[in-house]
Amino acid sequence: MTNPLTTTAPVDDDRFDSYDLEERQALRRVPGLATELADVTEVEYRQLRLERVVLVGVWTSGTATDAEHSLAELARLAETAGSQILEGLMQRRDRPDPATYLGSGKAKEVRDIVVATGADTVICDGELTPGQLRQLEEVVKVKVIDRTALILDIFAQHARSREGKAQVELAQLRYLLPRLRGWGESMSRQAGGRVAGGGGIGTRGPGETKIETDRRRINSRIAKLRRQLGALGATRATQRQERVRHEVPSVVFAGYTNAGKSSLLNRLTGAGVLVEDALFATLDPTVRRSRTPEGREYTLADTVGFVRHLPHQLVEAFRSTLEEVADADLILHVVDASDADPEGQISAVREVLGEIDAAGVPELLVVNKCDAASAETLPRLRRVAPDAVVVSARTGYGLPELAAAIEARLPRLSVAVRVLLPYDRGDLVSRVHSTGEVVTEEHTADGTLLAARVSGDLAGMLSRYAVAGG
Repeated sequence: MTNPLTTTAPVDDDRFDSYDLEERQALRRVPGLATELADVTEVEYRQLRLERVVLVGVWTSGTATDAEHSLAELARLAETAGSQILEGLMQRRDRPDPATYLGSGKAKEVRDIVVATGADTVICDGELTPGQLRQLEEVVKVKVIDRTALILDIFAQHARSREGKAQVELAQLRYLLPRLRGWGESMSRQAGGRVAGGGGIGTRGPGETKIETDRRRINSRIAKLRRQLGALGATRATQRQERVRHEVPSVVFAGYTNAGKSSLLNRLTGAGVLVEDALFATLDPTVRRSRTPEGREYTLADTVGFVRHLPHQLVEAFRSTLEEVADADLILHVVDASDADPEGQISAVREVLGEIDAAGVPELLVVNKCDAASAETLPRLRRVAPDAVVVSARTGYGLPELAAAIEARLPRLSVAVRVLLPYDRGDLVSRVHSTGEVVTEEHTADGTLLAARVSGDLAGMLSRYAVAGG
């Protein structure tokens, strides 16, 4: 098939301003994005029909490589949603067209591609305004969705718990609300009087349009979901306060989606969390208890993965869940060493950490999938983060070093004690071992002599057994 789009040579960023307008605005095909699904069973679990999609991006800043990485990531997102990629197209512009995102002329060229390939959906690599979505659909004559809607769709497919489903629904409704639009008279007709749909009290009289009714119902549903999530968030806050009261340190995995956080959690704790080679396989937080090599207890939590340009609706909806990250004592920032742009992943994750007020939490960079990394990636990442721990969740490489690094970075307990515990208080000895830091231990004729650092609560319980030198 001949390509009806204008193909340009690779763009030299330093000379971008010297290109004439037509060449700068030309669409060009991004190679290597088309997918042929030989085995349809890999997406059958989603119970969706496969959509045939054309990807379109507008490159406004950065290098050509950055733009292609972004479109390649959009392709992985679309595949995760169950789509077949037919084409990936990119246009160089100063900014997206305010009317049709690409501009009316290039939108018509995309329409030609849609017809030639038999596509039923166009996915844009950005968040489009309601007007851009509507006008671009009018030109290409097929469904148009943006990056935000695609990510929300993936979250909706993967949500399993009551809280996860409520969070995703809230994000979708917040996205939908400003995008309600009428199709002909069906969304603009008045709903008033006794015969107008049987609405009953509150709907008679001058009435309201159907779009106004939909908007009111969505706002009502949003309020209900916020109340529901507030109650669930209060339960999690109580659990966190209990851990803080006992001074049990909290360690949280954070990182890019599909970086291997769940695999590392399983390796370190035997949690049995779902592990899948797919974007956003984990939405619901999982908290497990673990111990350092010296025996100190701490909690280890898995959280939802991040992505470039994570929709702000999702950040807001998942804020109660992400508070687990902001309240942690240590963030294990997991990076996929096999990715083409791991530095971009690091930057995107830190941007989201800043949005949820977690930028000040101590961070340990964990470079995962080292067995699949290219020869030049690991030295490059070591220059960026000399203290990073290099591991492989698949092979187990580097996990002892990771455990030791976690132990070294956990906060020190506040109270030093020296106590002689009778042998019938083995419960206290066990608690000092599980929640404190034992410095010395000696078994005497009168009991167990311990020097340790413990929490304030436990120090109060041990005070009656204190001995000189404590």
